[in-house]
Amino acid sequence: EVRFVESGGGLVQAGGSLRLHCAAPGLTFRDYAIGWFRQAPGKEREAVSCTSATDGTSYYVDSVKGRFTVSSDGAANTMYLQMNSLKPEDTAVYYCAADLERRRCHGTALTGPFYRYAYWGQGTQVTVSS
Repeated sequence: EVRFVESGGGLVQAGGSLRLHCAAPGLTFRDYAIGWFRQAPGKEREAVSCTSATDGTSYYVDSVKGRFTVSSDGAANTMYLQMNSLKPEDTAVYYCAADLERRRCHGTALTGPFYRYAYWGQGTQVTVSS
């Protein structure tokens, strides 16, 4: 069964950086738009970014624009989320998932609903201390 594997999370002070990894053995990233998501305790899962497979363009929610950057290693089928200037409100479990219906990020990719996304992994915990 295909599942994303997220890693790279940890505990960091506010203002620090982390780089998350996302891989899915057996999944061809270029076949799907790939989203990064996060879920904080007691809150709904929210989108962080969406990357189109068609041209590699990434889109970000306003709260992370200018601080988070998505990159990918196509040969290794791995995607990264570089997170800089971290804030306590970034504390969450971070996930990646694939849009099964689209290769290009759709207009609702960052707002939801996210029912088209699949192959959710266990996520990686990011904790930002103040």
